Amino acid sequence: MSCGKRDWTPEELAAFERRIADRFLAKEIRCPIHLSGGNEAQLISIFKGIQPEDWVLSTHRSHYHALLHGISPDWVEAEILEGRSMHLNSPEHRFLTSAIVGGIAPIAVGMAMGLKRNSDKAGVWCFLGDMAAEMGIVHEAIKYAAGRDTRGLENLRFVIEDNGLSTNTPTQLVWKGQYQFHDTSQERYEYERLYPHTGVGTWVEF
Repeated sequence: MSCGKRDWTPEELAAFERRIADRFLAKEIRCPIHLSGGNEAQLISIFKGIQPEDWVLSTHRSHYHALLHGISPDWVEAEILEGRSMHLNSPEHRFLTSAIVGGIAPIAVGMAMGLKRNSDKAGVWCFLGDMAAEMGIVHEAIKYAAGRDTRGLENLRFVIEDNGLSTNTPTQLVWKGQYQFHDTSQERYEYERLYPHTGVGTWVEF
């Protein structure tokens, strides 16, 4: 599997997901897929600040994160075809995912603590959805990270990807406003999703 960050364009990322959608419709992928779309430009901008030696921790919707972190698109596509769309993991390339909602946050904290204790300068970037960001486990992880010595875990960054929905439930309908964190370890960007939560919007019978 080759690795090396490249300069992706929004059009190239979108084309990758369209190809995955087409292969799903062609019944070549016999497991759930979770496609990105509508957030290409925002992610390209964020990943300009992520170094190859940094760790990227993602969710069930991880295709773009893997590609932008320098993992070969051929490898990513092959893993998706094998049914691992929600489980793209490559420790070799410092890329991990968890399909458990919010479950990646405490892992990110533990990883950042371990790196700091070992004087490893690598950063940890943890991506979360907007509804996941409202979960107790995520709040605990962020609070715990902020409480590590006087500066907190300065090598840890949470990125909240806000499309306003959890599956198909509007986040604001549930929580009536975003929780305001009191430290600078998070950033949030908003986007309107292009694809449904799972699949491509067309029922496929195998």
